[in-house]
Amino acid sequence: MVQEDGDVASRSIFAWDYVLWEVRLKLVVAGFFIYLGVFFLSHYLSSRISITYRALPAKEKVFWNLAATRGVFGIQSCVAGLWALLLDPVFQADKVYSQQEWSWFNCLIACGFFLLENVAVHVSNVVFRTFDLFLVVHHLLAFGGFFGLVTNIKSGHYIPLMGMLLEMSTPFTCISWILLKVGWANTFFWKANQWVMIHMFHCRMILTYHMWWVCTSNWNAVQENLGCLHFTVVFTGLSAVTFVLNPYWTYKKTKQLVCPVDWNFTNRTMKNGSSKKLNGKPLHTKEL
Repeated sequence: MVQEDGDVASRSIFAWDYVLWEVRLKLVVAGFFIYLGVFFLSHYLSSRISITYRALPAKEKVFWNLAATRGVFGIQSCVAGLWALLLDPVFQADKVYSQQEWSWFNCLIACGFFLLENVAVHVSNVVFRTFDLFLVVHHLLAFGGFFGLVTNIKSGHYIPLMGMLLEMSTPFTCISWILLKVGWANTFFWKANQWVMIHMFHCRMILTYHMWWVCTSNWNAVQENLGCLHFTVVFTGLSAVTFVLNPYWTYKKTKQLVCPVDWNFTNRTMKNGSSKKLNGKPLHTKEL
């Protein structure tokens, strides 16, 4: 009886009429504000808990909170992606056309997250006068791929869910960067997390090969299911991740294990486990 009640409750959470435009758009907006709330919650908690955070410049505070937000989204993505990859019988039977109520919900929330990412990146670029081409392209293609599900309701969800699973590295990236900033780069925990994160990037590579195998094995069906524009966006994004972003990020994270440097902010470097300015004046010590 308890199990049956749990099944009914889970179905009710995901039981929306996804054919309706307003339902799909409302869930995208919900995803945007859910993760915007995570961003501000990270700022609130970090301001009260972390001495290091309070000493950071505004630009690095934004990056800190975005890292935490991405980490939370990475957890959601891992649960949804692994469920589709390993457990859901519908997706095991049909990897091109299959949809589930729970997959609709997760994909639309993910679309809202990537909308937030694009807004945050472009606003940050304008305010702080920076530009990261890889990050801009990655987030733009990710949002385009998930927004295609909003406009094309017959699109299958297996490939988008595998795209979400590619975020498996983000919780470890979040931990790595925050510990790097608080000066714990020489600790066993940071190095262990770094090893796991590098392994996650290797798993990302294997997952992209699986996505290529699914697509090439069902090429005509995938083209028909996605439509020309959505197909172009998805395969441009998959190609970029497979041949450029994954190899580059794996190399950078492996290099960071040997030389703990925060390359996101080139005017700072890491020395003896704590973050210092390039002129040698200490910014913060091994304290949270």
